[in-house]
Parts: sequence; C-alpha cells; structure tokens
Amino acid sequence: MSSLKLTLAVTGASGSVFAAEMLRALDSDARVAKVNFIPSEAALRVFAEEMQLSGRNGLVEKLLGASGPQSKIEQHSEADVGANVASGSYRSDGMIVLPCTMGTLAGIANGMASNLIERAADVCLKERRPLILCVRESPFNRIHLRNMQLASDAGATIFPVMPTLYTQPQNTTEMARQFVDRVLAHIGLPQPGAFEWKGD
Repeated sequence: MSSLKLTLAVTGASGSVFAAEMLRALDSDARVAKVNFIPSEAALRVFAEEMQLSGRNGLVEKLLGASGPQSKIEQHSEADVGANVASGSYRSDGMIVLPCTMGTLAGIANGMASNLIERAADVCLKERRPLILCVRESPFNRIHLRNMQLASDAGATIFPVMPTLYTQPQNTTEMARQFVDRVLAHIGLPQPGAFEWKGD
C-alpha cells in the first residue's frame, strides 16, 4: 500500500547519476506515495554538466525519461523555506541527501537551516525521523570529519557514496543503482533484485 512520504535532496557534488537512480527507484516503488524533491542550484549545474540536462523546468520528467508530469513527485526550490517539508507538522517518513556536499553537511550539522534542504534536514533531526546524508568528497579534512560526527551525534546516518565493486557492475548506472539499493534497504525499502551476498 502506498503510504510513505520521503524527501530527496540533491546538492552540487559530483555524482548526479546516483541522484537520478534514486529518483527512479522512489518513483517506481509502490510503497512510496510522495517524494518531495529538492535540487539545489548547484545540483542543477551538475546535472547539466554530467547528464546534459539543463534548466529547472521539466527536470523530473527529464531524469525519469517520461513525457508527462509525475504526480508522486513534487519539486521544490531550495529557496522555498515555506514548503511543506519545512514544518514538523508535515508527516514525513525520512529524508535522503544524495549526493551531499560538505557545505550542506556543515549547514545541517550546525543547525543553520539557511535553505529548504538544511531546514528539512533540521526538521528530521528534531522530530527524530530518518536522515541519510550520502556525503561525497575526497579526501576528508578535519572539518569534514568533525561535521560528520556532529550530524551523526544528532541522529543522522552518514552513508558515504562508496559503490561496491565485488558485485562486478558493468557500468556507472548499474553501480549507482546498486548503491541506491543499499541506501533504500537501510531505510526499510529493500528493492527487488538487489544484490545480496550469500557467502562462500
């Protein structure tokens, strides 16, 4: 039964293929009734550079390869601090930031709430809802590590974008999908056909 309401935020780190695969998985999962999708302005630039998808208008349809609007997915501007997910009274079952820049991590870890992504994450923490930060940077400096610890101590899950190779993915899309499967399993949405290690 469709009942889950989830938030997917995408920030300006490299790795837009991971965000696209996550959006596709959430859109096709019958257990998910609503996806609040928040791409940052920097994410829009990365989509343009890595996937040749330009502009805010029609972004969801471009990412999903669909011609019509997706009623399950509602796109928000990161500047819209009055959106539904900015309030704790709005029922939400969790939030994923994929990929999560170090700047976004810093804003969340330090309670800045300066845009909709940071505010929605802050709401998840204060309401004790799942918050998964798929951080994307290399190498980490001491500030990054400190902010990850702060966010983790506040209740977030730090889930670095580290694809598995022992599954022998054949391309970047398959690698991204396998990572997405692991993230979704972590929040209680195991995906059909996801790789499962059986042992020797």
